[in-house]
Amino acid sequence: MYSGVMFTQQLANGVVLGSTYALFALGFTLMFGVLRVLNLTYGFYFSAGALVALGLARMFGAPIWLVLPAGALAAGVLAVVLDWLLLTPLRRAKAPELTTLMVTLGAVLVLYSAMTVWLGTEIRRFPPGLISHEAVMIGDTRFGFSQLLIVVTTLVLVVALLVLMKSSRLGLSIRAVAENEDAARLMGVNVPLTVAMVSFLSGVMGGTAGVLIGLNFNAIQPFMGEHMMLRGFAVIIIGGLGDIRGALLAGLALGVAEVMIAGYVDSSLKEGLAFALMVLVLWIKPSGLFGQAVGKRA
Repeated sequence: MYSGVMFTQQLANGVVLGSTYALFALGFTLMFGVLRVLNLTYGFYFSAGALVALGLARMFGAPIWLVLPAGALAAGVLAVVLDWLLLTPLRRAKAPELTTLMVTLGAVLVLYSAMTVWLGTEIRRFPPGLISHEAVMIGDTRFGFSQLLIVVTTLVLVVALLVLMKSSRLGLSIRAVAENEDAARLMGVNVPLTVAMVSFLSGVMGGTAGVLIGLNFNAIQPFMGEHMMLRGFAVIIIGGLGDIRGALLAGLALGVAEVMIAGYVDSSLKEGLAFALMVLVLWIKPSGLFGQAVGKRA
């Protein structure tokens, strides 16, 4: 009986962790699927969202219902600004993908260094009372309020993203740009605005994930995005580059697998699990579990 309850609790913890991986990876894969660039500044949006939320909570005593969307929106705006500054000139010059990769790599190193000089590297915590520490029991499984918030927020944002992509004019524009940017422009799509909206939505998801992780572990520092970036990169490779469904399922699967490995085998093994799975998937299906091999876009 005890082992069964323990397994259920571990499974629930894995779903919570996997939800944050999935949410983070969704923004990452949306950005790649449309813009066709691995933007390495994406991990900084994760940190920025958490730090903005932390600042509002500590300096102004803002409640959770305000700090969460504020951190997400701030990360979204930051994503638009950085895309305009770094990548728009490269898109106009039709620079190769390696160039954009190196530019974003250099940019993220500068951003992390600047943030470290400004804030230092010490861990910061949300003020007591920002979020309830009472547990909610669902059957024999215990959930903290922050864990429930992670799962519910991820579910809401995933459904909203799918509805947006399938049933809105913006979603149609995004899909057109992802298919062929030049053809979309000829059809009357405002490509610069669509690109900005993709950057904004991706930043919002990355920032939301940062705030939620910060709330769950109550440990925030500038480099927290680096760890998540490595996980997010593995998730989108496993799920299939540019595939939203693949990012969601791969994120959940990785979270559950890491918790189970840590709980039943050895916690030190979970650090390499994401990349072991990534290599295994690439051996079997180089395009990822749900990805499709595609040629270079015209």
